[in-house]
Amino acid sequence: MHIPFILAAGGFLAGVARAASLTQVPNYGNNATSKAQMWVYKPDNVVANPPLVVVIHSCQSTAQSYFQNSLIPWKQGSDKKGYITVWPSSPNSGTCWDVSSKQSLSHLGGGDSQAIANMILYAIKTYSVDPTRVYVTGGSSGAMMSNVLAATYPELISAVSLYSGVAAGCFVSSSGGVDQWNNSCSGGQSRATADQWKKVVLDMYPGYNGPRPKMQIWHGSADSTLAPQNYQEEIKQWTGVFNVSQTPTSTVQNFPKQGYTTSNYGESVQGIYGQGVGHSVPSNLTASEIWFGL
Repeated sequence: MHIPFILAAGGFLAGVARAASLTQVPNYGNNATSKAQMWVYKPDNVVANPPLVVVIHSCQSTAQSYFQNSLIPWKQGSDKKGYITVWPSSPNSGTCWDVSSKQSLSHLGGGDSQAIANMILYAIKTYSVDPTRVYVTGGSSGAMMSNVLAATYPELISAVSLYSGVAAGCFVSSSGGVDQWNNSCSGGQSRATADQWKKVVLDMYPGYNGPRPKMQIWHGSADSTLAPQNYQEEIKQWTGVFNVSQTPTSTVQNFPKQGYTTSNYGESVQGIYGQGVGHSVPSNLTASEIWFGL
């Protein structure tokens, strides 16, 4: 008896199991002016009401290349623990994220940050994501955007783990330009007090007084792209936002690995400084997942 093959929608054989893959979401309800692309990875074993991790790429990268990068371990974490990952892809030349314009540095300003916020809202609705378990991570330009998202859309995010970034608002463009490089910030010359950095965050979402994501900040002492001073400015910024001392409540040497120092500033801010580590600090899936509670 001959049974013909039946092609399902998209040309795949009906009844044939397909392994999970990174997939673009062409229409995620984006009402921002930014045309950032949304890509999603749903593992084969998605848990009920899954957590969501938003993984934001660096410059000269894309969602696809970052997903395939062996040093970016979030696919493996997703496969192992059943959470969903969203991989935004920058629309800008050179594929850096816009962390310089008023549009992106403002709540509902229409920039890249709002586009990513729209991706989060789409994922919550479409994949039954637990809205209390949304996490953000990124490296370099993606780390900068992670800080910006924590400032502009704190109501959507529970925790952030960022690698080799700068304080939110540090890269602001004096001309208001989109995706502009800021030499003063990158070189570590943009310095302010904790209260001044706190005001930068509060001004991105005026009137917001709800909960804010807890912040895990990684940086290397040998970073020649984004000077190590930026780590200090980030610590000042977020300890200021959370109204806690810049003196650590606890410090652990050689953790989470040899040469790294982990400093805790209460329960909501953690700094991890890699001695002799350049740009960008390699992602540490275990430590970031612990911070997220995954």
